[in-house]
Amino acid sequence: MDPRRIRRQQPSPANLHDSEISEGVYRAESEEKPSSVFQRPAIILSTFILILLPFILVLSNRSPSLETLCKAGRVVETAGYEAKAKQGSENGSLASSNITEGNFLQKNITKDILLGGLLVPGFDQGSCLSRYQSVLYRKESPHLPSPHLLERLRKQEALQKKCGPGTQLYKKAIEQLKSGNSTQTLECNYLVVLSYSGLGNKMLTLASAFIYAILTNRVLLIDRGAHIADLFCEPFPNTTWLLPWDFPIDHFSSIYKDDPRSYGKMLKDKVIGNEVNGATNGSLPPYVYLHLSHDYGDFDKLFYCEDDQRLLQKIPWLLLRSNQYFVPSLFLIPAYEEELNRLFPEKETAFHHLGRYLFHPTNSVWGMIVRSYQAYLAKADEIVGIQVRVFERGKTPFQHVLDQILACSLEEKVLPNVSLHEPVVSGTDSKSKVVLVTSLDSAYFEKIRSMYWEHSTATGEVIGVYQPSHEGFEQTGKEMHEMKAWAEIYLLSLTDMLVSSSWSTFGYVARGLGGLKPWIVSFKTADQMTNPPCRRAMSMDPCFHFPPFLDCKAKSYVDQGALVPYLKHCEDSGGLKLVDPVEQ
Repeated sequence: MDPRRIRRQQPSPANLHDSEISEGVYRAESEEKPSSVFQRPAIILSTFILILLPFILVLSNRSPSLETLCKAGRVVETAGYEAKAKQGSENGSLASSNITEGNFLQKNITKDILLGGLLVPGFDQGSCLSRYQSVLYRKESPHLPSPHLLERLRKQEALQKKCGPGTQLYKKAIEQLKSGNSTQTLECNYLVVLSYSGLGNKMLTLASAFIYAILTNRVLLIDRGAHIADLFCEPFPNTTWLLPWDFPIDHFSSIYKDDPRSYGKMLKDKVIGNEVNGATNGSLPPYVYLHLSHDYGDFDKLFYCEDDQRLLQKIPWLLLRSNQYFVPSLFLIPAYEEELNRLFPEKETAFHHLGRYLFHPTNSVWGMIVRSYQAYLAKADEIVGIQVRVFERGKTPFQHVLDQILACSLEEKVLPNVSLHEPVVSGTDSKSKVVLVTSLDSAYFEKIRSMYWEHSTATGEVIGVYQPSHEGFEQTGKEMHEMKAWAEIYLLSLTDMLVSSSWSTFGYVARGLGGLKPWIVSFKTADQMTNPPCRRAMSMDPCFHFPPFLDCKAKSYVDQGALVPYLKHCEDSGGLKLVDPVEQ
């Protein structure tokens, strides 16, 4: 940067004294003039400092720290601060010299960078830019986390630090795991999530496992095999949630529901029993595998019964594999129901709070998000997300899917109609709307873009259409593919309105993070157009596609969607989801 340009700039509020920033205000200079004795030296000294300051800033080449701002739990956006906080390059800053020219950031608006207490200060800003900069892109959530949730998060953070990898307590737990028995009661117990399925499923599983770890006072660790470190920043301060490479169990890929250490199989074979008194056949094993995927069996489903939870509490290590958002069924376990009600008084905010706490894009992914946002979305008056996921392409032709999406979007006034007669000339003050399309296929984007390119809108709105990527098919496990998917999920969560595909965990995560209630489109065969073309989501929370539907006492089927007012069947499947009864 040219030092001459810096000299002409006014001092940035970001360079004020830390104590002033941490109060969230900038103190006005005193209007009282100095005495004549000290006036001249003070002027000379001040002039010298002002001349020297730009060169110090150029040499240091560092963005202003958010550390003191974190302590206050808020950040005041000003033209000078925005330009630095958004710097984007390989040196760790997200950047644009004209970042404040768009209307997506309003000046002098206080932003809560700690999200109502969900997050804590103390992280290195440069290592995870998204943690504190996301508030500059996302609308403030009207849903505050409960005081009890904040208390339990701080307690979990302390547990993760106390018992996490590298600590003596972790080493002691590993030694017992290697020994093959669990005769000694340990101070720390663990829940290990095994990598499995697509990114949306992984994120739903991680959120579910995290709340289960909180409920059972377990340390949450994650198998490294899912590029987790390339996608998400560490959520816990001063520790890691990544399972060490030297973990003694090294055959994760072959562990499935018929594994000898599968909880369901051991129950079925009567190796252990689920009575309150514990094992029926000697001591308990040091670890148990929990198979909670969509294809789990009847004995696996006993995980959701209170007696089985009492038994599992006695086992130091639990290994879990799932592709489901199983939080709704945790509410039906009597031992956890009261605690969950205190954690989430607004039931539908469960994933909203858990997701915003856990999932912060790494700098590489954050760069993709910021570049897309600034280039295509920043100046729009409104952003509409259209998320297309087709599971059976052979049975759902392209034109059928497109017709269904457009019918929904136009009927619900998510998108404006086009004028097929006299063109409507848009004025300089016309409202602008950007349509963000996410799909493995580019054809939906091209058709929607052509529609608004070839015809003016009946309302005079100016429509832009953008699709970040079109990968063709899902490539689970490929690093760059999943990085792009995470960036697109995050961008969808920043939209004002969302049209989403049924059954899509990709869409579930986006709406949960963004606090959105999308219009959900279900695709049937070409001669079975749904009427109405879409339904509005009952809540922002994801759907648990394959709940157990189990009466633990009678060991028989029960309709869990009719047991409590805050659990309903999902709009797009027979699964379960959390809702707020007041809104139903």
